[in-house]
Amino acid sequence: MATATLKGGSFMNRKTIRISEKRQLTIPQKFFEALGFTTEAECILRGNELVLRPVKEQSGGEFAEQILADLIAQGLTGDQLLAEFKKTQKKVRPAVEAMLTQAEQAAHGESESYSYDDVFGAEEE
Repeated sequence: MATATLKGGSFMNRKTIRISEKRQLTIPQKFFEALGFTTEAECILRGNELVLRPVKEQSGGEFAEQILADLIAQGLTGDQLLAEFKKTQKKVRPAVEAMLTQAEQAAHGESESYSYDDVFGAEEE
């Protein structure tokens, strides 16, 4: 049964689904289509919630301009620039997720803070 409830000022769709004996579940079609799922889902444990969301093929797009400016400043061009851009762009999402996880743990007194190098790795010379 699907219902719409108000949470934090916005409507949230809710549907109860069954979990099979093999721990499998089916995402309701309207949710699947609305969120743009394809063949993979990202599964995140956040507190006492399990979050499922579509895997994004491109990540780090929000930092593309900064990444490119840095690589160009390093003197990279052509195929070398493209290869390094792709490599660097793939590091953005995991780094941001690591920072968010660490910030949540630090907020609960469960860990110490990390430096830039801890999250992104030391710069290569």
